[in-house]
Amino acid sequence: MPDLVAAAGPEILPAQNRFAVKELKMRIAVIGTGYVGLVSGACLADFGFQVTCIDTNADLVAALNRGESIFYEPGLAEILQRNIAAQRLAFSTNMAAIIAEADSILLAVGTPSRDKSGEADMYYINTAIEQLVPHCKQGVVIAIKSTVLVGTNAALREKIAVLRPDLDFSLASNPEFLREGQAVADFTAPDRVVIGVKAGDNRAHEVLVQIYAPLASRNIPIIITTPENAEMIKYAANAFLALKLTFINQVADLCEKLGGNIDEVAKAIGLDKRIGSAFLQAGPGFGGSCFPKDTLAFAATGNKAGAPQKLVENLIEINHERRQQTAHRIIAAADAAQTKLVAVFGCAFKADTDDIRESPAIDVIAALLEKGLTVRLHDPQAMKAAQALFPAVQCCDSPYEAAKGAGVSVIMTEWDIYRHLDFQQLRQAMEGDVLLDMRNLYSLEEMAVRGVKYYSVGRPPVAGS
Repeated sequence: MPDLVAAAGPEILPAQNRFAVKELKMRIAVIGTGYVGLVSGACLADFGFQVTCIDTNADLVAALNRGESIFYEPGLAEILQRNIAAQRLAFSTNMAAIIAEADSILLAVGTPSRDKSGEADMYYINTAIEQLVPHCKQGVVIAIKSTVLVGTNAALREKIAVLRPDLDFSLASNPEFLREGQAVADFTAPDRVVIGVKAGDNRAHEVLVQIYAPLASRNIPIIITTPENAEMIKYAANAFLALKLTFINQVADLCEKLGGNIDEVAKAIGLDKRIGSAFLQAGPGFGGSCFPKDTLAFAATGNKAGAPQKLVENLIEINHERRQQTAHRIIAAADAAQTKLVAVFGCAFKADTDDIRESPAIDVIAALLEKGLTVRLHDPQAMKAAQALFPAVQCCDSPYEAAKGAGVSVIMTEWDIYRHLDFQQLRQAMEGDVLLDMRNLYSLEEMAVRGVKYYSVGRPPVAGS
């Protein structure tokens, strides 16, 4: 079995030529319509496969069949509508009927943290297997896209054999590497595709290589390895990226103490090809649906296996402290400005998503409210979710409305709208003149003439004029 099906670097085609759609006979069922399941299913339909995504929520399925995306993800709604119209993509609650016709099944259900130990909860994976296996046809290939504990593939293989002793099946690991806000691009032009198959399982190998043939044809690497390696690759990759973010945040703290500029430091070290520039942006800490739970699970796996992952354990603690430090910094600025009103720009954990799961901004808002401060909030997509958590927070239609009467304004999420603020309008709205930029969206030189007291991360403050 080859280690690498395609070895050259990826070629990114122009958007209008990104999808070479042709009708492909393989029928693919996707279990789950979250970020991974919905994006994967929609993009595979755009490749030309017949795809049906399965979910138990009838209202959600009805909305998806109307072409309505159930979360904000750039480019996804257009792909849904295009492929529903072409009858390559559908959504259903009827698992039995869809699975009975499926040649391959992608399992994309959640694996949240089970308890305080951080170990991933396999309940939804096990439940999905129990529900689908009775309906599988002979020769089916099941691929696990969910982030799962190392050894899950082997355990599920045994489970399926007990549930259906007569079933001729293949089971593979196919972890996803999708970034919220860039998930469509990550699926259609990934750095690599990882496929974990049991030695000798030629069917799983061939079917998954066929599924990703549209990517291999553009010289995107297809890595063929063992299921255990594939499961480990996912956790190790996320832990390493989280480590880079945590490291640069600590360097930013040192820069503030010693008069350095983290932007210049990060740029210089990022030019070293051994390091690279990605994930070297100082900020309020990482969040989202993956890094927090995956680092916890990776650390728990290491402890359970007798190989503690001390670096990962430390970064988890440091990232938690980072949120507290950010909140304390804002509270101190509000005290210095003698204000009780703080405007917060952004509550999604990153730009281009409406996801507030594990968002640093959510912890910060909670800390500000606990301190007795009034918070006015703006976010282009995530305010509805934030309002459900914080009924006392006033959600506003623009950052300027949020800043009205505020003594301090804070940029928490790197939305483009906050990169192009009208500072004259902002100053007219605010009673104070303090702006804390926790994403370093502006240069110090630019802020020297913006008329605000500007504080950022890992850089000297700017008095403004």
